[in-house]
Amino acid sequence: MNANSRLNTAGADDEFHWIALSDLMSSLMMIFLFLALLHMLQVNKNHVVETNVRMTAVEARQAIYRALDTEFQADLRRWNAEFDQATLTLRFREPDVLFDRNSARIKPEFDAILRDFLPRYVAQLRPFQAVIREIRIEGHTSSEWRPESSAMEAYFANMELSQQRTQAVLRFAYNLPDLQSEQWFRQRIAAVGLSSSRPIRDAAGREISGASRRVEFSVLTDFEARLLEPIQVR
Repeated sequence: MNANSRLNTAGADDEFHWIALSDLMSSLMMIFLFLALLHMLQVNKNHVVETNVRMTAVEARQAIYRALDTEFQADLRRWNAEFDQATLTLRFREPDVLFDRNSARIKPEFDAILRDFLPRYVAQLRPFQAVIREIRIEGHTSSEWRPESSAMEAYFANMELSQQRTQAVLRFAYNLPDLQSEQWFRQRIAAVGLSSSRPIRDAAGREISGASRRVEFSVLTDFEARLLEPIQVR
């Protein structure tokens, strides 16, 4: 084979090599584009699923709010209570009606309110039991205790008091004849004493002691937990 033939053969081999490499690169690029497209589709599907979950959560919370607001709107003023839509919290804020000072004994006035409130409250929540994760009784106190007590001593003394008070309300609910058959409610109700960790303050930031001493009923749905679960797209 002469020199020209060898050069032509080498050139043909180089050309074939570059054509094969170009085809390989094109194929790889198509694969990468296909994988990127699949990823974009998966992300979009996940976003749609998450959006649907959020919309369902919003709709359910709005429905719960409407049911409770309609039921208790006429009672809130005479109970000196308020209903917060954002947290689905019904707040009893008249300390002189709830308990005696430094006591966990339910006063007769609050006893009468709870006998009226609790059966109606449970009846309104019953249709939503599938999406309710917890019904929470929260007890709150002011930061006050004895004048000679340190801030830490006062906090833990009030913690014990707030826990005793919520347990008293929980026990009261369990013993109501109208709620004996409401097993779903008994399985979801919880009592939490929070001491003075969430005081009510005025515009200047000063604690309002009377307003801080309160009892709250809050509804927690299960959608927050659902959003944290792995999203499964079929």
